[in-house]
Amino acid sequence: MTGKSRQGEQGKNRNSFPVITHLNEDCIPCGTLFPLDSVEVQKMSKLRVGLLFGGRSGEHEVSIISARGIANALSAEENSHKYEIMPFYIQKDGFWQAGEVAQQVLTSGVAKEHPGNRANLWQFPPQTAEIDLWFPILHGPNGEDGTIQGLLTLMQVPFVGSGVLGSATGMDKIAMKTAFAQAGLPQVKYKALTRAQIWSNPCVFPKLCDEIEATLGYPYFVKPANLGSSVGIAKVQSRQELEAALDNAATYDRRIIVEAGVVAREVECAVLGNDNPKASVIGEITFDSDFYDYETKYTQGKADLFIPAHLPESAVQQIQEKALQAFTAVDAAGLARVDFFYVEATGEILINEINTLPGFTSTSMYPQLWANTGISFPKLVDQLIQLAMERHSN
Repeated sequence: MTGKSRQGEQGKNRNSFPVITHLNEDCIPCGTLFPLDSVEVQKMSKLRVGLLFGGRSGEHEVSIISARGIANALSAEENSHKYEIMPFYIQKDGFWQAGEVAQQVLTSGVAKEHPGNRANLWQFPPQTAEIDLWFPILHGPNGEDGTIQGLLTLMQVPFVGSGVLGSATGMDKIAMKTAFAQAGLPQVKYKALTRAQIWSNPCVFPKLCDEIEATLGYPYFVKPANLGSSVGIAKVQSRQELEAALDNAATYDRRIIVEAGVVAREVECAVLGNDNPKASVIGEITFDSDFYDYETKYTQGKADLFIPAHLPESAVQQIQEKALQAFTAVDAAGLARVDFFYVEATGEILINEINTLPGFTSTSMYPQLWANTGISFPKLVDQLIQLAMERHSN
């Protein structure tokens, strides 16, 4: 008769490879050890990666596209023997799906909704117990704002990206700018507001607009503080547009920020690492629309990316240094993309924002910046997983 044992259940041989214990009636001694088939070894040694995507945010569809890119990278030849992908799809209503449903969404790229019982909202799929490492690629609120990171921390399983503090600070534009100011990073003038101020009585709101006009010069950019992918952002050039943009932004978030416009080139730098991060080459975005809005970001051909950007070497070095400073200022980990304004007329470099969970679509800047720095998409995903394991062990 024969029987198999997994590594660790009945020990290892001197070379520490998995074995089978072979019991045979034909004079082969009990306990004779034989190497397992290589396919079985690979299956046993693969890291089970929980690919977490979808989410309760306006960037739900972008998350699905990013997850498809990561799944392809994990399935690439150099990674397929290391990782087993286990997709987990969070519906727009917050219910988690695994198995066939999650795989269908990942394969098709189309969001699905399966009605669930609210009483079972926090009953996660049983497959969650099998995960060795989480790769969350949830954009926007409830995904990159520290909420899911807190949940994954409680699970006591490694996960890719920043922790609760880095994610929350990187998501909230007001908290982010406060951290940047503390670190001495130059940025555009801005004014922080609340929904209560905007939706106050008719006597208070006009005075609020007067204060903005007195502090900042047109044009302004009005932004919800806690949304990504340029959702809810408006460029305003008049009092009427300002009032409408403030009201619209308040429907998205209770914290709103108004930033002064600047005539500058928009450049970006990718950061990779934990306590000793490194910066990529610099990329530049050009577009014909008023600003880099949602449609421009995620529609092929709407924007042009130039990597590396044609900048003076001194400017490149400054941008890379400031990107690493910003990464540290918000306590980011794993990955981030840092956006800057380069004022060509003066050589001034102003930090715009940091994104601690940037997009991984075919048009996304983050993976393209690293590809042009010498790290391919599959290698990048592999390094992010290794960084997550390293951070969890410290």
